[in-house]
Amino acid sequence: MTEPGLLVTADGEVFRGVSVGAGGIAVGEAVFNTSATGYQEILTDPSYAGQVVVMTSPHIGNYGTLADDCQAPRTFCAGLVVRALTHSVSNWRAAADLPSFLRLSGLVVLTGVDTRRLTRHLRSRGAMPVAMGSGTYEGELADAAASAPRMAGRDLASAVSTAVPYRIEVEGKERARVVAVDLGIKRDILRRLAGIGVSTIVVPSDTPAEQVLAQRPDGVLLSNGPGDPEPLAGVIETTRGLLGRVPLFGVCLGHQVMGLALGARTFKLPFGHHGGNHPVRRLADGRVEITAQNHGFAVDLDPDGADGVHEGAGGAPHPLPLRIATPFGEVVPTHQNLNDGTLEGLRCLEVPAFSVQFHPEAAPGPHDSTHLFDQFLLMIEES
Repeated sequence: MTEPGLLVTADGEVFRGVSVGAGGIAVGEAVFNTSATGYQEILTDPSYAGQVVVMTSPHIGNYGTLADDCQAPRTFCAGLVVRALTHSVSNWRAAADLPSFLRLSGLVVLTGVDTRRLTRHLRSRGAMPVAMGSGTYEGELADAAASAPRMAGRDLASAVSTAVPYRIEVEGKERARVVAVDLGIKRDILRRLAGIGVSTIVVPSDTPAEQVLAQRPDGVLLSNGPGDPEPLAGVIETTRGLLGRVPLFGVCLGHQVMGLALGARTFKLPFGHHGGNHPVRRLADGRVEITAQNHGFAVDLDPDGADGVHEGAGGAPHPLPLRIATPFGEVVPTHQNLNDGTLEGLRCLEVPAFSVQFHPEAAPGPHDSTHLFDQFLLMIEES
């Protein structure tokens, strides 16, 4: 059953559509995602907690849904906005259509929205809170959007982290055992590790360093996750307690946490990087990888601007330092975003640790960066 729906932004813009999901009102930070596929992985990615996802691709739902594509047991985003929701399915793998999946998830969903206008609005004004739903009126939604909390300063990782540890085994010979600090981890990260012979013990985000080390891991992974990294004081302190004692690999929010642990700062991006088509340059050899990304914050490795810089990509406003001195030795940038020049990766030269801002597990997205899991295993074996 459908009924008219509304979306109102925090600055008062009104968008009309049709409600095809749960009733009531949803509030969250609106971000646009430029992926053409992968909507199921996006909906179930814990990194989207607290956000309303606006899909820029006009047709969503063409290939249906399948349980194996879920990145978590449930949806985490606050709401979904699309131009056209497809009810027919063209995919032999599909177990259900997307509208059925959305109804079961209890998610507030609007279709028939002018997502091009909404995306242009968010691109020019920045990601902002919105309120959306059915059975309501503009004034109520405008008040809800205006009073909604901003993403900056919010610890959302603690809310999506596992409450108890659990273990993922490998099929065949185990080559290494790692601990993953769960800040909102995706299933495909664990699948990628298992696929190269790495078993994983997933622990809650508030696990201190000594408890992590008590598992006697060969390495530690700091996972992806939602929200602002700066409020994660406990995770940052845990990371400081692990640096130099065990090989570390940070992904997305884990990259930001590692940057803060090393003494860098983080800052809010105007509208973030959300999609499976972001070009990233490897600084070591100039090779470009097309990456999957989902983050609203970035790391400033040299906030004081004290060191020499690389030339910014395409006149980008975020030139990168050549190297930075930290309490854990020198750190170098390894990857740069070719759209805005922001830092996309770092590596410690004197302790075994590196991190990337994008999602190397490629769920959804291209597989250009899956080699980073092999790099993590190689770092473990060399250590």
